[in-house]
Amino acid sequence: MVKRTLPTNPKTRRLIKLLRKASASNQAAIWKDLSESLTTPARRRPSLNLGKIDKLTKEGDFVAVPGKVLGFGNLSKKVDVAALSFSQSAKSKIAAAGGRAVSLEVLVNLNPKGRAVKILR
Repeated sequence: MVKRTLPTNPKTRRLIKLLRKASASNQAAIWKDLSESLTTPARRRPSLNLGKIDKLTKEGDFVAVPGKVLGFGNLSKKVDVAALSFSQSAKSKIAAAGGRAVSLEVLVNLNPKGRAVKILR
């Protein structure tokens, strides 16, 4: 059986450790689930378009994406999105819709308990 290793990117490794600590200290299983999603190889991480985010969310939702958010499609609702990375067009379209595009570290600081956060894959 092949041994599963963590990503080699130091930023991603720090983020995984931060999420695991936040999960243990706040009794929030959502951070553990998110950290497990980040341990997958980079080529298997999800890339979500704004059109899919628009379809799966309601006004005022907070969404976490364990991958990259791309700018294809339109965002018609005010949605706050936290992701590992964003394309420039995705950031500008989220801001134009009235939402925020933040990193996953900022999301942990804003909402330590992880309440009302949806993970989209």
